Amino acid sequence: MRRETAHDEANGRVTVVSLPASMPVRWRLPALATAAVALLSGLYAGLQLLGTPVPTPPVAVDQVHGPLMVLGFVGTLIALERAVALGARWALLAPTCSGLGGLALVATGPSLAGKALLMSASVVLLGIYRALWRRQPSAALLAQTTGAFAWYAATLLWLAGYPVAETVPWLATFVVATIAGERLELAHAALHHPYAERWFLTALAALLAGATATTLWPMTGPHLLGAGVLAVTAWLAVFDVARHTVRARALPRYVAVGLLSGYGWLALAGVLWAGAGPATDGPRYDATLHAVFLGFVMSMIFVHAPVILPAVLRRPLPYHRVLYPPLAVLHASLLVRVGLGDAAGMAQVWRWAGVANVAAVLGFAGCAVTLSLRHGRLSPTPTPTPVRHRIPAGVS
Repeated sequence: MRRETAHDEANGRVTVVSLPASMPVRWRLPALATAAVALLSGLYAGLQLLGTPVPTPPVAVDQVHGPLMVLGFVGTLIALERAVALGARWALLAPTCSGLGGLALVATGPSLAGKALLMSASVVLLGIYRALWRRQPSAALLAQTTGAFAWYAATLLWLAGYPVAETVPWLATFVVATIAGERLELAHAALHHPYAERWFLTALAALLAGATATTLWPMTGPHLLGAGVLAVTAWLAVFDVARHTVRARALPRYVAVGLLSGYGWLALAGVLWAGAGPATDGPRYDATLHAVFLGFVMSMIFVHAPVILPAVLRRPLPYHRVLYPPLAVLHASLLVRVGLGDAAGMAQVWRWAGVANVAAVLGFAGCAVTLSLRHGRLSPTPTPTPVRHRIPAGVS
């Protein structure tokens, strides 16, 4: 039998059900291990870019810091979770390719092999979404498919010789569209406005148009991208169930706090793009980049880990108050980094705030592993009716 996990975000419940066998847990472990390697290598590269006194590795991993974190780590998590949701063994090719692509970047830097493997992962992920669409088409799934296409576009541009900084709009579209689609999926039960889904699709179209415009018109496109990011953020702020569950307790409140904080950082990135236009280096680039990929994406990973781990590894990650400090350190240190480091030009403060960003991620990982190891494997609750509700992705 195959077991899946359903998440009731409003009540903080995790339900395990038995379904027909398809994908042993041990097959998922290699991809998860490569994601961990990409995360650790990306964080180490981040320390190098901050100018901290760490040993210089033989390979220039600082040149692939962004792709390692966004595609090697987050992309592998998303692809693995989608493969588990589909339940087909061939779907594991997506996280396998992205994981191997991340390892290739660690071993050889920005090599052709690493770029090609990461692009191949996006193609397989598009195939996964096509199979899921055949089961049940929806606006939420369309958004996630848009995210996979943005991943493909980013790697295609990288293969064509574009620098990583010029692929950032597509990398941002990948994570924003994917996470927004997952949030729409969870919000459906609470949506009462007749035009909520139509507004969501309009915001998604604006985001995709903005990413396209940044490639076609590099000087004016970022303004459109920022408008698209703000449109998606506005939809999330109005319709996401986190607005209500933030008044709850335990896991639902923890998830809501992380989500709403992440939406604040996404709004800041949208304002910086829409108001100030293009930036491929310097303080504003640093602020925009980390508002999206640290403030927004990493916050999503922190709060959805109690769902992702049981779904992927069949190991529990129970909620505990100890999960709050890493989340608080992440947002506080990022606020200092952007507000005093980038905006005020305080280089030393910027550097140590960046180190605190890394410490927050490692601290959360340590808390998650400890909490999981302290509890046994999940016990399934048999049910005659398979649960079709899917799980939020890692960068959800």
